[in-house]
Amino acid sequence: MKQGHAYGMHRVISPVGVLPQPADKICNNMEIFDNEILIDVQTLNIDSASFTQIHDQAEGNVENIREIILGIVEKAGKMKNPVTGSGGMLIGRVEAIGAALEGKTNLKVGDKIATLVSLSLTPLRIDEIVEIRPEIDQVDIKGKAILFESGICARLPEDLPENLALAVLDVAGAPAQTAKLVKPGQTVAILGGAGKSGMLCLYEAKKQAGPKGKVICVEYSEEALNRLKSLEAKGVQLADEYIQADCTKAFDVLDKISRATNGDLADVTINNLNVPNTEMASILCTREDGTAYFFSMATDFTKAALGAEGVGKDIVMIMGNGYTKGHADTTLEIMRECAPLKDLYTELYA
Repeated sequence: MKQGHAYGMHRVISPVGVLPQPADKICNNMEIFDNEILIDVQTLNIDSASFTQIHDQAEGNVENIREIILGIVEKAGKMKNPVTGSGGMLIGRVEAIGAALEGKTNLKVGDKIATLVSLSLTPLRIDEIVEIRPEIDQVDIKGKAILFESGICARLPEDLPENLALAVLDVAGAPAQTAKLVKPGQTVAILGGAGKSGMLCLYEAKKQAGPKGKVICVEYSEEALNRLKSLEAKGVQLADEYIQADCTKAFDVLDKISRATNGDLADVTINNLNVPNTEMASILCTREDGTAYFFSMATDFTKAALGAEGVGKDIVMIMGNGYTKGHADTTLEIMRECAPLKDLYTELYA
């Protein structure tokens, strides 16, 4: 076996010298290097911002979605949306393990795993798209993928359905980061609170803020808000206040958050939205010296940085990192702790 670089730079075709994620094209030849793991892929979970963009470009036509996805992978050697720059993650079975990893990994051939690194850096070959499920951003395929030595993954839990675990693990970074950021007694605003990552963030924010804290769910869809409110009849309160608002209209969001907090605004704002131009809503509804966490892959760093400067807002801004220590366990545990939320999540995303 040929020797590979820990971070997968041996797979980069262009531009030379960059890491696999920012690369325009990587090698998706499935002959593994000594420090790689070959995966027989079952399902791709395209991240929400990426799938929304592809769906809109395809005008909702499934065959057009199929062609766009195949075209991206054929051109780049990976599933990196050229518009959003984001990918997603996958589930599959370990087919082969490089010689240099023997004794260094707890994986074995045949293990069913979910990768916890982005498809935007994962060498991928699609032989056939079997099924596209637009309502949950998932694509079943026949194909192969490579996990680098530095890549992280999780064995799929035996006590949760596979598609549910895949959907949850795809956004595991958001609730785990929320658990780290939110402190008891704080006011927390979750933008896009009724979405795939938003619901998990609400649960974790409520847990961390405690009875003296306040969690505000901001969501565009009134129907989605009503779904969350219906959980209260089952003993689950995900938010203290629910606000219907379009987060691309920053001053409307500011006005509603200001009224909900008596002008104090949020200590922590979590942005989970899958559409662009929501940076200023996040910034404006966060108090001075507060924290805005942008989990959304639709976030534009320049708009956020210069936008905060433009309104004279001194806040901590964190660009979403899909990884934090223990994020898989933290997020899967939410499904085990809260049966009504698990049932709703299964209905919507699995």
